[in-house]
Amino acid sequence: MATLIRSKISNVATSVSNKSQAKVSGVFARLGFQAATDEEAVGFVHCDDLDYEHRQGLQMDILKSEGSGEGGEPPLEGDIHYQRDGTGALPPSASKDEGVCSELSGQGKPRITAWEAGWNVTNAIQGMFVLGLPYAILHGGYLGLFLIIFAAVVCCYTGKILIACLYEENEDGEIVRVRDSYVDIANACCTPRFPTIGGRIVNVAQIIELVMTCILYVVVSGNLMYNSFPNLPVSQKSWSIIATAALLPCAFLKNLKAVSKFSLLCTLAHFVINILVIAYCLSRARDWAWDKVKFYIDVKKFPISIGIIVFSYTSQIFLPSLEGNMQNPKEFHCMMNWTHIAACILKGLFALVAYLTWADETKEVITDNLPSTIRAVVNIFLVAKALLSYPLPFFAAVEVLERSLFQDGSRAFFPNCYGGDGRLKWWGLTLRCTLVVFTLLMAIYVPHFALLMGLTGSLTGAGLCFLLPSLFHLKLLWRKLLWHHVFFDVAIFVIGGICSVSGFIHSLEGLIEAYGTNSEE
Repeated sequence: MATLIRSKISNVATSVSNKSQAKVSGVFARLGFQAATDEEAVGFVHCDDLDYEHRQGLQMDILKSEGSGEGGEPPLEGDIHYQRDGTGALPPSASKDEGVCSELSGQGKPRITAWEAGWNVTNAIQGMFVLGLPYAILHGGYLGLFLIIFAAVVCCYTGKILIACLYEENEDGEIVRVRDSYVDIANACCTPRFPTIGGRIVNVAQIIELVMTCILYVVVSGNLMYNSFPNLPVSQKSWSIIATAALLPCAFLKNLKAVSKFSLLCTLAHFVINILVIAYCLSRARDWAWDKVKFYIDVKKFPISIGIIVFSYTSQIFLPSLEGNMQNPKEFHCMMNWTHIAACILKGLFALVAYLTWADETKEVITDNLPSTIRAVVNIFLVAKALLSYPLPFFAAVEVLERSLFQDGSRAFFPNCYGGDGRLKWWGLTLRCTLVVFTLLMAIYVPHFALLMGLTGSLTGAGLCFLLPSLFHLKLLWRKLLWHHVFFDVAIFVIGGICSVSGFIHSLEGLIEAYGTNSEE
């Protein structure tokens, strides 16, 4: 009997020791060290899989009791059932809202401060696409300036209510995070009748916006190079082809570490360029055409301006992930306030002074109005910024497509595009190359920066920034909303819908007209 008891105690001790080693190996694996044994590595990968499924909104058992099958023994320490709202049993070493997998994945994962989160948002809403805002003022006048302010207020508000949709109240009355992404929110709104259709709609809108962003980078690269060297016998389409040839290595990207560093430097350079443009405009302040800024609007072209302005504020796609990685998520609202206030001031100032400088001669890309002596230098920096920014939306679009078409388990349309050794198979490489070529073809046949920007902003920008957040907020939290929140959500949905439809129709008409003109030429 004593021997049996000692054997049992030894087995339990061994089991607990193995689990502790697996946890330690998992943490070291997060930090870049190899696991001690193959068994531990497999266990940690399994934990990663469970964490991935949890992020999709599922609940499951993380660890199985190794001794529960003998004599109905109670589970060992660490054998828990994880719940998304954190109400399940937890090991003593875990906090109330963290399970074992979150413990493994969270400790080696650095969190970002509110300032770092604000930099990411600023980088998204203060990018190259502000170059088209003076063109929006050309067709909207003072109403265009008002729209820049209005879009900042609305996008800031919808960003906040989108994050509110990630949280719910548990049985103890505590607000807990139960969702992790825009897709999770969309699926929750369509449950139980259509539990996945909402996520598919959001994914399609996300892919369209990301691909259109890539197309715009190619278009603006060709446009800037053509206007920088007008005396060279190279057309804008040829410059677009040259730019795309430089982008072909994007098809072989495995990560974005190196690209992100260069992109950061180019973003800083872009801010310097904006300051240079404003400084040049201020030097010509005596010649500003205040009388050209009108209160009337061009009914045919102003809806295009709406799409341009809305597209310049799109950041809702990555806000859930950004908020989830903040050290103090309570600072999210403050961060959204100051980033959008700063964006509103800078965009309004940039658009107004640039339009006052060139008035009716304002072009789709404002740097094309600069004198030839400085235009080439400024435009070359902008082209470098565009080419180094292209991999970011391209890689994001590829990941969504690969997950939907090749890696979605039994629901995947095609075999997995990655081999057992992690290498990309030929059909996965074909998808990436096809996407690069598609962006080139679109840039060649529709080389109109403002029209494409207006079309994208009206179609996916308004949908992801105005329509869907307000709709989801009403659907998930309507019982707890105050009357003014309901009023704001309904107003944003109606106004956003009208602007989206109007801008999309007029942008599409403009593209068709421009394409017909190019065909005749």
